[in-house]
Amino acid sequence: MQRTNLGLRIPKGMRDLLPEEIAVQESLEEKILTLFKQWSYQKILTPTLEYSACVQPDVEQEDLLYKFFDREGHILTLRPELTIPIARLVSTRMRGGEFPLRLCYGADVYRNSNVRHREFRQVGVELVGSDQELADAEVIALAVEAIAGLGLKNYQFNLGHMGIFSGLMLEAGVDEGIRVKLEEVLARKDMVGVELCVRQSGLPERVQELLLRLPHFRGGEEILDEVLGWSERPAIREAVESLRTIYRYLEDFGVQANVALDLGILRGFSYYTGAVFEGYVPGIGFPVVEGGRYDALYADFGLPQPATGFAIHLGNLLEQFPLPVVEGADVLVYGSDAQKVIRQCQTLRAQGKKVELALGVSGKETAELAAQLKNIKEILCVE
Repeated sequence: MQRTNLGLRIPKGMRDLLPEEIAVQESLEEKILTLFKQWSYQKILTPTLEYSACVQPDVEQEDLLYKFFDREGHILTLRPELTIPIARLVSTRMRGGEFPLRLCYGADVYRNSNVRHREFRQVGVELVGSDQELADAEVIALAVEAIAGLGLKNYQFNLGHMGIFSGLMLEAGVDEGIRVKLEEVLARKDMVGVELCVRQSGLPERVQELLLRLPHFRGGEEILDEVLGWSERPAIREAVESLRTIYRYLEDFGVQANVALDLGILRGFSYYTGAVFEGYVPGIGFPVVEGGRYDALYADFGLPQPATGFAIHLGNLLEQFPLPVVEGADVLVYGSDAQKVIRQCQTLRAQGKKVELALGVSGKETAELAAQLKNIKEILCVE
């Protein structure tokens, strides 16, 4: 039966990858995962499908999830990210492990959003079991080195802390509804939405002005001293001093020059509690690296542990690299006796060569043309 027009298309936000595009993606992923392993991170993998009960409580917009029913009537979800599934994995199969755990991954995630891509490849790390600022600095430095190692230029990382925003909300006595709305528009960097929400909030004038400054308040360590003058509330002061310590560690790691403090960073998943960061590269108007600390998530799975980590949106980086000429086989084997051709192919493959068996090719001229078109280095005629 001939396919309808819809059957010839792919769902919105999904994409096919051609051999040369796959070659770029696999090369980038291999470089990054090799670096992760050099920093003692071990690779794991979780299922593409999770029960919605696992991921839904920590996704602020439920309609971002792709949902299905299984045969037993349970609601399943395509994973929108890896942090929550890894928390489930650690809290079940790895709960007796030696903490801190350093874990890494490379996998596809799915978000039913309005952005260009709804399916994209992520590589990332989770450092589970340490509440030290040194752990935050390690994952940020690793993220910076991962992007630098791909050969990208003029990249920029921004570092903030959820505690500063939370402290302002506590000091102003903001109710939950307004806080959630403010956090949402700030996380999206929706400046019009931020101003509208702040002006309609009924908050004290001083708090309104501070909130309106947050999205634009970035720089070096000097901005932290100004923040200390905003409030005596311990949550804000602790966040500032934590940021200061992390930022100074980044100098020891040799990456501080590529990291700016940005107090307007808020993450779109509800579990973030501490330092948060984003990485940008020229030509892409949204973060290609997102990460931060999430010290409360593991308690929800019955295994309280502090944790921090990040994800690199690898699929969004593909267009930053030229497509290579896809290498063909090492040798094209042809001849008029099919059995002899098969045996020769098998012999060469046993020697570790990449071999293509020519189909419908018996003459040298035809074989040479086929090899040229397929970027095959050598031809071999079997008599």
